[in-house]
Amino acid sequence: MDEFGDLETEIKQLIIDALMLEDIQASDIDSEAPLFIEGLGLDSIDALELAMALQERFGVEIQDDPDENREIFASVKSLAAFVTANRAPQAEAGGRG
Repeated sequence: MDEFGDLETEIKQLIIDALMLEDIQASDIDSEAPLFIEGLGLDSIDALELAMALQERFGVEIQDDPDENREIFASVKSLAAFVTANRAPQAEAGGRG
């Protein structure tokens, strides 16, 4: 459970860094809040940026499937679950820096 919480915090920070959200802290983001429209109010361009950042950091590949992507990007919690299930082994050890 702690590892999953740490991953959620890491993903929150990745969102802030990748999307250059200057006026927000990781602790301000609710893990279960929607990322798009309400919640953080992200858009499709943000989704592309975030997908590239997730691939670079965790080695996960997000396919071009709108229905599946809607579920993956629903919240920080759903992103963490996706990363946990699909993370590349080499990204775990060398992904920080």
